[in-house]
Amino acid sequence: MPAILFFLNSMGLGVGLAMDAFTVSIADGLSEPDMSTRRKHLIAGTFAFFQLMMPLAGWFCVHTVISVFGVLEQWIPWIAFVILGLIGANMVKEGFSDDAEASGNMHRIGVSELIMQAVATSIDALSVGITIAEYPFSGAAAAAVIIGAVTYAICLGGIYLGGRVGTRFNRKASVFGGAILIFIGAEILIRGLFF
Repeated sequence: MPAILFFLNSMGLGVGLAMDAFTVSIADGLSEPDMSTRRKHLIAGTFAFFQLMMPLAGWFCVHTVISVFGVLEQWIPWIAFVILGLIGANMVKEGFSDDAEASGNMHRIGVSELIMQAVATSIDALSVGITIAEYPFSGAAAAAVIIGAVTYAICLGGIYLGGRVGTRFNRKASVFGGAILIFIGAEILIRGLFF
């Protein structure tokens, strides 16, 4: 495959895979509009890391334990739905709580919550391992790095966008961000079950 075609294909995969993470990044920005620049980069980097690792894990599964991957694939939409649904419901609950209104504090994304978000939005990238199965490991690794870089840029933009909107809506932003996560989880489930 010509290098330019390889690059464009990998960029396209990155954009497609990053859409769920982009939406969750907007929700994270909404829930914490005063987030520091360092945290913004940390969150975007976490999403990018998981989007980079999942295609490689899928590639590894295709080349070693395809039967295990086949069984796991049917559960991917359910796993994403449950994780994003629980996180989203918690954000909605916090947005409606009297404590949130009294303190004016927004929902701060913790490390474990961030990792669950990153796993939930990147787990479908395991299937990309099938798409890149024909590549040697070096090619699969290069594609994964491009996917990760694209995800990083897109998620960073989502966090900034959510933060700008979130400062205008105060605590309602946490409710809206949680609703977005629930919607994305349901969309992943419906897409996985019916399409």
